[in-house]
Amino acid sequence: MKHKVNVKGVIISDDEKWIYDLFEMDATSPKDISKSLEDAKGADLEVIINSGGGSVQAGSEIYTTLKDYPGNVESKIVGLAASAASVIAMAGKVKMSPTAQMMIHNASSRNQGDYRSMDKASEMLKVVNKTIANAYRIKSGMSEEELLTLMDNETWLTPQDALDKGLIDEIMFEDTQIKLSANVGIENMIPQKVIDGIRNGLLKNNQTTAGLDSNQIMKQAFDEFKNDFTATVQELIKNELKPKEPTPKPVQPKQNLSKLFLNLGGK
Repeated sequence: MKHKVNVKGVIISDDEKWIYDLFEMDATSPKDISKSLEDAKGADLEVIINSGGGSVQAGSEIYTTLKDYPGNVESKIVGLAASAASVIAMAGKVKMSPTAQMMIHNASSRNQGDYRSMDKASEMLKVVNKTIANAYRIKSGMSEEELLTLMDNETWLTPQDALDKGLIDEIMFEDTQIKLSANVGIENMIPQKVIDGIRNGLLKNNQTTAGLDSNQIMKQAFDEFKNDFTATVQELIKNELKPKEPTPKPVQPKQNLSKLFLNLGGK
């Protein structure tokens, strides 16, 4: 029997995973995968993927861990494999649901400083893009140049597109006719300011997360912000319940529907 490994939600580092657990949000860290592989004890793996990506470094570690696993690894893309999650999928034989999507694009980061710092950041990102492309190249046999062009264009792939390019090995249920949905949902990462705020709230009290269970962490974090959150919500509700003056509906010009549909998938 295959051992199931879930790669769902945001791909994050080990030291931030507890915050996602705190809010019961789907997330996957390298330690999650390592623990699951230990439990597998050499059995064949079935890696279930539905993730919009996340940290490049965490994704690279997970990819490497799966690639180095002694047993057979089968990746199943059941929803979305975007960004770092698409790299993770390349670690094994890849099957893709006919209703799933894959997306590959360039790495990004935040940086500040003068023009020299920006130049260095740009060069660093170019290097990262090439290392990401290696995972796709090893799987598909495509050239680095072709892959980097696809990444530059932030390329979205249907199952058939991915199969034609060699990024997957099989489309699941290919005898079944299913219409693909045009809508895509990507899990949002917790803003770094929120993560830092929770950490700082603990550090102000000279405490760390070590030795605290999730209930203790939740109480400390929520006690810190409870009053502000409550006041904010009450104010929003109060404003929402205020009667609103009716406003005349402006006459709308005729829209070009072809442009409207094209814009649905645009930026």
